[in-house]
Amino acid sequence: MTANRETVELRGTAGAIVADRWTPVTGSGDRGAVVMLHGGGQTRHSWNRAAAGIAADGWTVHTLDARGHGDSDWAPDGDYRIGGFIDDLLGVIEQLGEPPVLFGASLGGMTGLIAEGEHPGSVRGLVLVDITPKVEPEGVERITAFMKGRPDGFADLDEVAAAVAAYQPHRTRPSNIEGLRRNLREREDGRLFWHWDPAFTEPRDDGETPVAPHARMVEAARLVEVPTLLVHGGRSDIVSDDGVAELLELIPHASAVNVAEAGHMVAGDDNAVFVAEAGGFLDALGAGHRAG
Repeated sequence: MTANRETVELRGTAGAIVADRWTPVTGSGDRGAVVMLHGGGQTRHSWNRAAAGIAADGWTVHTLDARGHGDSDWAPDGDYRIGGFIDDLLGVIEQLGEPPVLFGASLGGMTGLIAEGEHPGSVRGLVLVDITPKVEPEGVERITAFMKGRPDGFADLDEVAAAVAAYQPHRTRPSNIEGLRRNLREREDGRLFWHWDPAFTEPRDDGETPVAPHARMVEAARLVEVPTLLVHGGRSDIVSDDGVAELLELIPHASAVNVAEAGHMVAGDDNAVFVAEAGGFLDALGAGHRAG
């Protein structure tokens, strides 16, 4: 699977949104647009393998760094409530000029689900990756603890790799850990820090967090009419059977796929299965059809 990739800059409501645009090596990507939103604490690079496969199949794919993450601007006022991410997404869609198929993992899925429910017609289809309105608090706490766990950063990539291995014990530690560097920023003193704004995990005076309230997600889900696919990990500690059942009740036309050996980061844990399931969903939207 091969695709062309170029880095582009889009406008968000808190500053620049940096994205990679993936297009087929041959052809024009005329099946339509796909936008991929990562989870909290990740960067656009979490989608690299999936984006390449989808673009090679004839789609124009944009993988975005969310505000405060990766190479995108940090929110100058430290605002990382869900509403800001939704506003950024709606602005990006306007710049693309057509409703995309929206892939959203975790925080990205919350963003896409609410955006479409509250602004119908924003997207052409939804692929929710290990996220439902009902999330398991133990899993959320584990993610939060990991993100807050090293406020003083890391001395080198070996320390980073050890932290990742402890957080994801089901994954085999890669022999070449250099790829971790794209998820890090290096301070002048040489210490390495995760590539997100520390304000993302800091409590706000109003008590709001990037995690969308369950009630808001439920109401948004009830209003979703576009084709919807949930791909969730069989080993996930975020999405439970109850969460899947609730989503399918709220969006009766949705379908769900359990990737048995994957955890919360489904595309990273089993990219081949993920791309196969997502590809089937995209094919069902209509080969050769372009929205807009």
